[in-house]
Amino acid sequence: MKPKMKATVDSFIESQQFLQENCTVLVAVSGGADSMALLHYLKELKKEKNLTLIALSVDHGLRGNESLEDLQFVQSTCQEWGIEFSGTSVDVTSYKKKHGCGTQQAARSLRYDFFEQQMSLYEADVLALAHHGDDQAETLIMRLMRVTNPAAFQGIPLERVFGKGRIIRPLLCVEKQAILEYCKINQVPFRDDPSNADPVYTRNYIRLNILPLFKEQNPKFHRHAQLLSQRATEDEAFLHTQANSMVENVVKKGIGGREVSFEINEFSGYPIALQRRAFHLILNYLYRKAPNDLSYIHEEQFFDILNREMANARLDFPEGLRLYRSYGTVTFRFGQAGEPYTFELSPGESITLPDGGEISLSTSSDNQKSESAHAFACDIAHVSLPLIIRTRQPGDRMSCKGMEGSKKIKDIFIDQKVPADKRDTWPIVTDHTGRILWLVGLKKSEGKPSEVGTGEWLHVHYKNNETL
Repeated sequence: MKPKMKATVDSFIESQQFLQENCTVLVAVSGGADSMALLHYLKELKKEKNLTLIALSVDHGLRGNESLEDLQFVQSTCQEWGIEFSGTSVDVTSYKKKHGCGTQQAARSLRYDFFEQQMSLYEADVLALAHHGDDQAETLIMRLMRVTNPAAFQGIPLERVFGKGRIIRPLLCVEKQAILEYCKINQVPFRDDPSNADPVYTRNYIRLNILPLFKEQNPKFHRHAQLLSQRATEDEAFLHTQANSMVENVVKKGIGGREVSFEINEFSGYPIALQRRAFHLILNYLYRKAPNDLSYIHEEQFFDILNREMANARLDFPEGLRLYRSYGTVTFRFGQAGEPYTFELSPGESITLPDGGEISLSTSSDNQKSESAHAFACDIAHVSLPLIIRTRQPGDRMSCKGMEGSKKIKDIFIDQKVPADKRDTWPIVTDHTGRILWLVGLKKSEGKPSEVGTGEWLHVHYKNNETL
């Protein structure tokens, strides 16, 4: 074994506390140089730490007999080295058709499903993967080309929770050349995958054409990339915690997890780094799984709406999610605005509106009008029954209490700063002739077009989980 590489990997494992004595370690082995070197290294470490070591290999069936031969090669090497082996063959093509995904995604899903099953079967502590420093460098270069989210520069994680244990990557501290030298010095056999040399794949192109240019300027670029990844991970963990706290303080979540809202002044009072992360936390909460066509353009449009001086605006996101800005409030909501409605309401009855609100009508001899914003009363002689509960119509006007003449419903909504997305479904109460009695929660008519009364009063009550 090359002393320098052994010292590097040993130090890395100890500093990250990857392996404890007497633990059970599964190793994902494809048959290539990286995974075979990792398996050999752990074999040498087995006695020192009293490890239980099991090699896992998956035949994806993507290269015909070559894929199966890779698995058989790993199996025979494990027999020679005295290492327990578990392998499987998976049907990537069928999985693609069933789930509508690409080849690489299908292969990865099937591979990790097998790994997780084996973690449970062996009650393993860790699954060791053979990603190395050049893989990390390639990943960061690729993300620099495609991604604008700073969180992406966390790169390949050193470790993460997996099943009931953890995934670890002990070789992230070394470059590919060191692994090849290790295999040569220790006579570690391996198989080459010819697809790794095909520049049609973006990662291969970066490996073959771009990474060498970086290494010309900085031979330790793989180490530089790993340090950048670790520091980005540490910074992102802190900012993520702060953004979560911001969301808890500022964002209001609607019933059913399909709607959120916040006040722009509150949201904008936080640093832009937290605003940006809060935006993505909101999307993660609403979508559960972000759609593929969600991009940095949506983020730019979001901040444009947030920072411009405008009363109302709307932004469409994928899969029916919409953002509404109404004066000082931003609301994210799935689905389009509700359909117009019309209901008749007689004394003793109640109706449930499409948004879950309820309006009821009763009579009494009490001639004291309610001053509540959610109740309206008038003498029964002053209206034509049954009442009508409906949404607004073009040209709607009403004569308001304490005001001469009439006013457009549209202007009342504007004066009261009612969100634009709520105006089309806002309940309006009229009598049977169409005269508007009550714009619920906002304005009431005088209710006394004549001096003749019966002494019997109508009482209309509105209630909902949310205040209009």
